[in-house]
Amino acid sequence: MSLTLLVSLLFVVGPGPCEQVLASAIQEALDRVVAMQEGEHSAEWPYEGVYRVGGKIPYAYRVGGTAIVAESLVRTPGYATSEARVAAVRRATEFVCAGVSEPLLQVSTYQGGYDVRAWASCYGARFLLALAQYKAIPVGLEAQVATSLAWYLDALQKFEIPRVGGWNYARDAGAETPSATSGFMTPVCLQTLFEARAQGHAVDGAVVDRALAALELCRTEDGNVAYSAKKQARLDSKMIPGAVGRMCASETALYLAGRSDTNSLRRAVEDFVTYWDVLEKRRAKTGTHLPPYGVAPYYFWFAHYHAAQAVELLPQSERDHLREQLNARLWQTRSSDGLWNDRVFARSAAYGSAMAAMSVAMPKSFAPAAWKSTP
Repeated sequence: MSLTLLVSLLFVVGPGPCEQVLASAIQEALDRVVAMQEGEHSAEWPYEGVYRVGGKIPYAYRVGGTAIVAESLVRTPGYATSEARVAAVRRATEFVCAGVSEPLLQVSTYQGGYDVRAWASCYGARFLLALAQYKAIPVGLEAQVATSLAWYLDALQKFEIPRVGGWNYARDAGAETPSATSGFMTPVCLQTLFEARAQGHAVDGAVVDRALAALELCRTEDGNVAYSAKKQARLDSKMIPGAVGRMCASETALYLAGRSDTNSLRRAVEDFVTYWDVLEKRRAKTGTHLPPYGVAPYYFWFAHYHAAQAVELLPQSERDHLREQLNARLWQTRSSDGLWNDRVFARSAAYGSAMAAMSVAMPKSFAPAAWKSTP
């Protein structure tokens, strides 16, 4: 264990709960999340942010948010024995599968700019892959899931940034316009494609290779990762506190593809632990990328999730200490209503609680799929 990590371990924000108390709190939160399912058929958990399309929450946020929350129910203990959760996931599965016919999710009408439909493709596919991985595909929906998964995977690959590679929901105008690669969206898309190939689905290796190369352009020698880049990033190391979430996500994706190492992965986790308070200061606040570090509130649970995942790829001897640190920080942010939220919107507590639950469950989750490029 490095000196940096040993020092950071001395500055725990407060005592964490025992495993039993934390597990009980997660179960309580998920029960509340199930009750938050909404929409015409009580099938959705829309992700809510400041972005609107026609004054409404984007359909892609409805699909992506629903996918993330439903995935958390499947991945956490107690799912199979909870009739309420199984029923909620069934409704969510039907909604996510129906999204393939939604005009606002189609590749054919995509024009670049600020548009989150590729985000929906990523998380829609990831959820359907998780159903298969956890043997939780609702009975009678097998064919619908298979067809929809193939559609989402195809769409995700077609949303690749032309000539640069990778993905970004904030692109230059024009579907064929080269644009900067996102240092936080691209790693998640890559992991979705890694898992897809591991499950036997067709994945274009060239798309993955270009995305990996683009992601490497976002990373600097000191481990910092750019918000977005289309040429080799040059970043001030003083800005690392605002980048820890995408650092953990990017190093994990690169590590799984053989393009990073244990030391780089450890450094990202250490920086997350050390600079966690920077994220906490922006959690559940108004505004987006505010100075001094350009941290937006909605990176908080994204960062926790990917830090927790990175920990499980480190040597066994290091994991317990780091899990304790992550869970202690997670516990500090539990709201009085038993939920977790990194936005000012009450609805987004479903997303925040889902990410918190998956972070805590990470040690018992399936290991993420690795990627090996083919000649």
